[in-house]
Amino acid sequence: MSDRVPVGVLVSGRGSNLDALCAAAAAPDFPARIAAVVSNRRGAGALEIAGRWGVTAAVMPVSEYGHDDAARDRAMRDRLLGAGVRLVVCAGYNRILTDEFLAAFPDAILNVHPSLLPAFGGGMHAVEDALEHGVKLTGCTVQLLEPGLPDGGAIVLQRAVPCLDEDDAESLRERIHVEEWIAVPEAVRLWCEGRIRREGRVLRIDPPRGVAGGRLSQAESCP
Repeated sequence: MSDRVPVGVLVSGRGSNLDALCAAAAAPDFPARIAAVVSNRRGAGALEIAGRWGVTAAVMPVSEYGHDDAARDRAMRDRLLGAGVRLVVCAGYNRILTDEFLAAFPDAILNVHPSLLPAFGGGMHAVEDALEHGVKLTGCTVQLLEPGLPDGGAIVLQRAVPCLDEDDAESLRERIHVEEWIAVPEAVRLWCEGRIRREGRVLRIDPPRGVAGGRLSQAESCP
């Protein structure tokens, strides 16, 4: 596919979601290509994965910007825009993005969270919280990030994972990861094919059709 949407991926950790997305992008019919990877941590395993897939990666820790999140996010925004990025994916990225950064990519930042939002949002302990509350079902959510709404953006898709009696946080987290590896590439595909349609806060998914140029639309198909 010649008209692939350039995607930028933000990472902080081991990079398993990045690996899944790069593997999906290697398929000839996938509508996106990974144009840039940015990590806020020097030792992130995701950097090695990016190199393995031949993807350009940059390390941009906030310490290099006077511990000023706004300054770092502006530099990160400029790097992604310079790479032609049209869709941003937060794949295990552990910093809250500034509203200024979000405004540069309106309705074009996907985030994966390890719970069935709106349950257990707003923190780094969603898996532990699910176990503590004794829920029988959790999972992962891919959402659009929106200014002022951490973990409160419109939901693109969700995948459920049962909570087993013998689960601890590690075992449950690993099973959620398996579903994330499916959900993240699928959400990217939906966005790039123009199949996400916004109706207020609700996102509808249209059936497959011709590639619409990679945009989320308001009434007909989510620009």
